[in-house]
Amino acid sequence: MPYAASHSVHPNLTFAVRAVCEDVRKQLEGQSPDLAFVFVSHGHSEEFEDLPKLIQQQLGAKVLLGCAGETVVGGGEEIEEGPAVSLWGAILPGAELIPFRLEFGETPDGLISMGYPDDLADHAAETRAVFLLGEPYSSVPDSVINRLEDELPGVPLLGGMASGGGPGANRVFLNDACIEDGAVAVVMRGGPTVRSVVSQGCRPIGPTFVITKSERNIVFELGGKPTIERLQEFMPNLSARDQRLVQSGLHLGLAMSELKPSFQRGDFLIANVIGADPEIGAIAVGNTVRTGQTVQFHVRDAETADEELVHLLEASRSQRTSATRAALLFSCNGRGTRLFPKPHHDASTIRRLLGSIPLAGFFAQGELGPVRGKNYIHGYTASIACFE
Repeated sequence: MPYAASHSVHPNLTFAVRAVCEDVRKQLEGQSPDLAFVFVSHGHSEEFEDLPKLIQQQLGAKVLLGCAGETVVGGGEEIEEGPAVSLWGAILPGAELIPFRLEFGETPDGLISMGYPDDLADHAAETRAVFLLGEPYSSVPDSVINRLEDELPGVPLLGGMASGGGPGANRVFLNDACIEDGAVAVVMRGGPTVRSVVSQGCRPIGPTFVITKSERNIVFELGGKPTIERLQEFMPNLSARDQRLVQSGLHLGLAMSELKPSFQRGDFLIANVIGADPEIGAIAVGNTVRTGQTVQFHVRDAETADEELVHLLEASRSQRTSATRAALLFSCNGRGTRLFPKPHHDASTIRRLLGSIPLAGFFAQGELGPVRGKNYIHGYTASIACFE
């Protein structure tokens, strides 16, 4: 196998790193990986600075990316409490890896991100994927998404924002460096195919509407009436369960294409409703909207999230000519036992449907992944990178 993964919950970081590095190298038959990812919980926060150097001394990966996470994924487990380290490595014949660090700054023209390789657009055709891990309080994912949309259209951007700590407490790792701000990334050109599965875990309720008045992320009117009035019109027709879900957390689906005669689950980018003004009947969502766009309200619960993840994994498996040999999971820190009645849901579902493949990842404070070929920063989503 050209892929390997291992994790440890030992409280001593040096011991844990030695164990996972030895295990990964053994699985790779003594070879150092071309690409490695490490995810570490805040149970080891006092030793974050030492972590990348310890790993590189024992693993010798050509490129190492990593970050801190509130929950660490290793194999079929999601370790939500206590110390944990998860390591993933891959031998990637034919792949060229270009690691880089991004910094973000304010200019007269707005926020920009700096540090990209100079030749991104020159190699768009052979670029398989871009992986990015960011510090959430100093990164601007939308600026990266916009830049890559221009230079690498259609290339999946996968990863997420470090989690588990407030400003100044999270870390990202690049090779042997521990970094307090910005983002780290790697471009993968050539090598194995990387496919994405992005499960937003929502289902639609009520009818579809067309936005007739909006500004940036505020939806004032749907079909000529105040947005909240439209919601109140169909609320009485919902089941008692769905009415409770609306009260606990409402979402708005933004149609990815206006060219369809009808819409169903999976045709929408899910935006969280982050505010409402009952006086004017408007809502604010977590994404930019536009007048004329088709939308539909959505709700999320454990049953729906499980159903969608299973459906997408099964569909992805059936559409492929070769099996998934390894995967990385970037799940939301609002999932896990905060959403599902039993632990390890996303990780165990992946391994149940795709096999006991090397799997690692973390719960992010914002997940990156494409929907219908366009990259977004998500919430409450499971974004999975599948390596063939």
